[in-house]
Amino acid sequence: MTTLNFGKKTMRGPLLGGVSAFPAMRDPIKSEISAQLGEDDGLFLNYGMLKDSLPYTMQDQYDTEPVEQEFETAVLENDFLKATFVLELGGRLWSLYDKKAGRDLLLDNPEFRPNNLAIRNAWFAGGIEYNIGRRGHDAQTCSPRFTAVLADADGTPVLRFYEFSRDRAIPFQIDFYLPESSHFLFARPRIMNIRDSVIPMYWWSNIAVAQVPGERIVVPAFDTYANQYEGGSHFITRIPLPDGEGFDGTYPDRFPAAKDHFYNIPENSRKYEAVMSPDGYGFLFASTRRLQGRKLFVWGKNQGGKHWQRKLIPPGTPDYIEIQGGLCKTQQECLPMPPRTTWEWLEVYGAVALPPEQVFGEWSDAVRNVTSAVDNILPEAFLVAELERTKHTFACHPGKLIRSGSGWGALEEKRLGHRLTTHLDFGAPGEEQQEWLELLVAGRMSEDPPKSYLVQQEWFELLRDVPFPGWKTLFHLALNYFRQGEYERAELAACASAARKKTPWNQFALSNIYRVTGRNKEAMELLIHLAEKFPEDSSLVKECLKVLIELDAVPEEILRICNQLPEEVLLKPMIKFCHAWGLAHAGCLKEAEEIITRNGGLEIPDIREGENSISELYLYIQKEKAKLNGEIPDEKIDIPFALDLRMKI
Repeated sequence: MTTLNFGKKTMRGPLLGGVSAFPAMRDPIKSEISAQLGEDDGLFLNYGMLKDSLPYTMQDQYDTEPVEQEFETAVLENDFLKATFVLELGGRLWSLYDKKAGRDLLLDNPEFRPNNLAIRNAWFAGGIEYNIGRRGHDAQTCSPRFTAVLADADGTPVLRFYEFSRDRAIPFQIDFYLPESSHFLFARPRIMNIRDSVIPMYWWSNIAVAQVPGERIVVPAFDTYANQYEGGSHFITRIPLPDGEGFDGTYPDRFPAAKDHFYNIPENSRKYEAVMSPDGYGFLFASTRRLQGRKLFVWGKNQGGKHWQRKLIPPGTPDYIEIQGGLCKTQQECLPMPPRTTWEWLEVYGAVALPPEQVFGEWSDAVRNVTSAVDNILPEAFLVAELERTKHTFACHPGKLIRSGSGWGALEEKRLGHRLTTHLDFGAPGEEQQEWLELLVAGRMSEDPPKSYLVQQEWFELLRDVPFPGWKTLFHLALNYFRQGEYERAELAACASAARKKTPWNQFALSNIYRVTGRNKEAMELLIHLAEKFPEDSSLVKECLKVLIELDAVPEEILRICNQLPEEVLLKPMIKFCHAWGLAHAGCLKEAEEIITRNGGLEIPDIREGENSISELYLYIQKEKAKLNGEIPDEKIDIPFALDLRMKI
């Protein structure tokens, strides 16, 4: 018998804290990439990419000491597998345990360790996460989605997570089930474009598995799209498998540095990816053909990659890699999704075992042997039939609500005047949605500080129709023009908002408009003013200081801000780094070095993945010290492990 039980999971980790009061008008993910591809590759590169993180706010207030916390869980279990989900963390499939083999199929992270890798900053490693709408780790990674339960025709329990994608203004769901005699867990995503227009659609399922020495990734492909870095340029190109890297890139432990590969699986091939251990036991991720993309991500063997691993997982936990599956072949593209269309597919996770000699020989032999094994244990015709069967037995049926998600779907239902779907219950709008409900019902917005942000076209049009807009309405208009790249209109709206009433929100919007239009001096003046006027707002101060450093602010300005901060704000790790940057560039090298090297090295939980600022600051200090001593700076300076986050060397 398959069971579905709800309970609690205790883990150590920092409390997430609140979120920023300000809109996220920067996007730390590079939104566009160049390519060196052939005319037959046919990728939708850069389509659907977004250049800011609107409408979100940042979840960046988690740099506290770890404490024991309880998280709500759901556990699907039969005689062969045990799958554990954490409800308030995006419905993350936290672990999948093979009961017969006594082995974890996924990386089961024993701690909750948020770091700055997601669209809203906070992200954690382990298990399987599901990302929709825009490139990046999902905005709901550290927030609850709706949870419901229902049953298949034979009584098998079904666990459903669903939500409303704010990026594309559409509902989606993921149904999990584990048949009584199955050695595989089934996930059944369903995306519904309820709109009358084509929308760019993005989906990637990201799976963390332990990195075992000598393991091999087997996927039915003979070339791969890889990010290349040559002569200071960054582009994507197609290289052959397995040796396009100059070594056999199907072995994760051979990569010297962080790298990702997007496998070019032929259209008529099975869609799967297997992680095979040297003993022939492996994890299999298979799907129906809608999910065409497959990816490998490795942190590599260099010091920076190893440091990132230890930021995300505690001592005693094995290193990990990620295998992933997406709607497109790469993560630098979306697919155009037709109006009034539903896309659904089946994903399957479980164990596969082969004699090692069938896996660790010639690449073509490994592909043929693993594909044959997949065809034997999971015939494609069975998956296609199962997808169709479950469409009628539960995928379009309502479930019993266990836990609520956000109020954005309910707000959209109010705007539309009808339900988004007949089978998903989105409840009622919450506190975050009240000012938008007021706009919808009364045609105006209160003058209270904003609680949330929207850049959806229909709400933009409602904002423009307000007859006598106050400062907040004009501020929201500025954000919407900003999202559309109409910076002149954004500036006019922000200035009009400030003319009604000067607030930190319209000043923050103006600083970002000045930043993206190259008026750095004006941007910095506003940022300095905001940081000095609201020193107790650590999220705002961090954002201001980071942007000031990016814009090459005078170090004395950084120091003046830091010297006026409350002690509890100045002690935030990111702000410590900014303080050290100001000291170093003002010539106070000893003081700066002491800040970043004290107690073994400054650990910054919310430093962005791929950001080398702490490493660069250490190098700058050492080179400046050498110059003061009349020495020629060494071109190769060893960086302490705790300060080395360089992923590309």
